[in-house]
Parts: sequence; C-alpha cells; structure tokens
Amino acid sequence: MKDRISWQGTLITDTFAEAFSVTGTRIIITAGSEKWAEIAAYEVTGYGTSVIACDAEAGIDTYLTPEQTPDGRPGVAVMLFAFNLESLAKAVLKRVGQCILTCPTTAVFDGVEESTDAEKRIDLGKQLRYFGDGFQASKVIGGRRYWRIPVMDGEFLCEEHVGSFRGVAGGNLLIGGESQLLALEAAERSVEAMMQCPQVIMPFPGGIVRSGSKVGSRYQALRASTNDAYCPTLKPRTQTDLLPETSALYEIVIDGRSAEHVGEAMKAGLAVLSDVQGVTEISAGNYGGKLGKHHFHLREILDKLN
Repeated sequence: MKDRISWQGTLITDTFAEAFSVTGTRIIITAGSEKWAEIAAYEVTGYGTSVIACDAEAGIDTYLTPEQTPDGRPGVAVMLFAFNLESLAKAVLKRVGQCILTCPTTAVFDGVEESTDAEKRIDLGKQLRYFGDGFQASKVIGGRRYWRIPVMDGEFLCEEHVGSFRGVAGGNLLIGGESQLLALEAAERSVEAMMQCPQVIMPFPGGIVRSGSKVGSRYQALRASTNDAYCPTLKPRTQTDLLPETSALYEIVIDGRSAEHVGEAMKAGLAVLSDVQGVTEISAGNYGGKLGKHHFHLREILDKLN
C-alpha cells in the first residue's frame, strides 16, 4: 500500500500524475446560434478520448460570446491533441470536414493565439476548399486567408490554416468514494471546477474515466488493459491500491496548452474536493516516471492550497 497524506479528513496518496508532450491545436467554431455551435463542438470532439485508440484526444475548451469570436456569432473553442503534427493534421482535417462542414450555419477559425511558424501550421481551409468543386472563393483579411465554400444553406467559411503548439497530455486525478454514486458526484464537481480553467480539456465522457488502464496485458494483442489495482471488485484477487472503504474510483484526465495550464486545472479540481461527502481517497496515475517528463506531485499541489 502506498504512503498517504491526510488532507482535511481525506487521504491523499503521496504520488504524482505523469504527463507527456503532445502536439495540439485550438479551433474556434461559430454558428448562427449557441445550439448549433455546441452541436458542432460535440460532433468534432467525439471519439476523442485517448490516443491509445483514437486519432486524437479532443474536447471543449470554453464557450465564447459573440463579442469574443471573429465573426460576432456564438462560438465554442475546442482543442485536439495527437502525438505529432502529421497525425494531428490528418485528424483535424477529417473531423472538421465530416463534423463541422456538414453542420448547419457553422464557420471555423484559428484559435491558437500565438503565431505559428509556417511549417507547423495545419492546412484546413486550404484542403477543404476542394469540396467547393471550383466554386470556392478566398479573401485575405489582415494577412490571413479565408475560404468560402458554397453549401446548401449558404457558405461555409473556414480559415486557410490553423496553428499548432507543443502541449501536455495525461495530467490526472483519481477520486475514490464510499459508493459509486458518491465517487461520481465528487468527480463531477472536480470536472466542473477544471472546466473554469483556460486552455485545458478533459477528453473522456463528461470528463470522467471509469476504465482506467495499465500498460500491457496478458493478451499480447492489447496495448493496454484494465488497471486491476484500482478495480474494487478485484480487491480479493489482486494486489490492490484501494482502501478497504473505497467502493468505486473515477479518473479525470487533463490535456492542456502547457504544463502550467494542466497544473492549475489539477489544483482547481483538487481544491473543491475538501468538503465533498463520501470521498475516501485521492490519488494520481503514473508509470514510474518512464512515460513522460511532466510530473505533477499531489503533495506540491496541496502545499499551494494550504
């Protein structure tokens, strides 16, 4: 059993979350209404939970008012991450083409605030324009090129390129509870707090993971398998890392613009758990420091909260 720290009545495992470097991008989706901007955001970030099997990890960063968007309409900023620029570019092009181009009233803009070197930009409108079958048109405004692609409800406006950056993926918290319901309620509160932090996403369903994984499997075809040390039903059958009173455990995975953004989100998610009923333990997942160079020590985060 791992060493634990008592924090305001809750036991915190003295460990760290291990994250790794990835390539990311941020795009802004606008639409004729908040409803359609949100629908497009959910569609383009679907099947984007883990690069173990998905082409990208994706999620909603923030909702934008008309005053915050390039075209003065309601918007949503989403972020996508992959291991390298080539993989990310393929994922972004397919997802925008299939999920946003097809969505009523939408437009897409570069959401990376800092300028990106030309060789690190992702061709978006530059590629999607061919769907216009020769009827597409472009215009340069403020040094940025935009493509207008005719569609059946008017035109789809898409920026020619979107920027990229080196981000961080895999920050995490593990939250255990006396029951499944109490553990889930605690995880939900933690996600809600993290959603207020800028430039981060929680890519799993509702931001929460029920099927935490370990590297490898007894079945050679699998790259990952269930993390049996954290499965409550397996306590009698495996070397468990759970406390006896823990009946369920949920994980929250955080990807972000930088290690600082991920660390701030973890701090926010941890802070709200101090007075949540039924939380039995809090921990984090790592691979002994072998997976990634970004380590978020829970003890250090707690020191910032005290």
